[in-house]
Amino acid sequence: MNSNTLLTTGNRDTKEKTTENGENGDEKTIAVEVERKTGISFPLKLSDGKELKAVGVRKKNLLGFSIKIYSFGIYADNEILMGVLRSKIVKAEAKATKDMYSIVIDNPVGITVKMVIVFPNLTTSMVRNNFNETVGAAVKKLGGEKSDLTKRIMGEAKDGIKLTLGSEIEITCLPGYVLETKVHGKVVNKFESELLCRACVYLYLGDDPLDKEAKEKFGMSLLSLI
Repeated sequence: MNSNTLLTTGNRDTKEKTTENGENGDEKTIAVEVERKTGISFPLKLSDGKELKAVGVRKKNLLGFSIKIYSFGIYADNEILMGVLRSKIVKAEAKATKDMYSIVIDNPVGITVKMVIVFPNLTTSMVRNNFNETVGAAVKKLGGEKSDLTKRIMGEAKDGIKLTLGSEIEITCLPGYVLETKVHGKVVNKFESELLCRACVYLYLGDDPLDKEAKEKFGMSLLSLI
């Protein structure tokens, strides 16, 4: 399979993508999944070993139109996720349950959300405001109080920085409920907050997820681990 061959397996569109190794200019081929609505590709595995569980799109209604803001991939540490699930779930189910999603939300199982901007002319201040709105709402649903803590997610990223098409933001919940944010591959903040870690995962796997189809795909991956 070459970089131009798209292979549909089940509900996944996968292919091989050729990229340039920045250190010596050599090319390497990696397996990716293509998010169908935007055409954005996500590697099936990150450099730290986390595996891709689902892809989706964050949309926002503006003036009656549904606008695509960013495409995203949800990654997890398989070993940690499997261990936590098997320690808490006695009986395997035919469909992912609310309890299963709650286990992922409430426990540090090594989740990374990789976002790729597909809407032009975004700035870090706009993204910061978006996180303040969406993560703040998730915090309240989880029983917390909305505060300026959500503004720390974008950390040291300057407000005027433009996020062009294809710009990447990564949010990772590290062991010990440490939230790490990367913009363009650079760490812009890293701090401990159990509530924010849970809220960031809740956005994608909670009762009102940003993309219901992505949540369902993630749920299917949970069933395969039990």
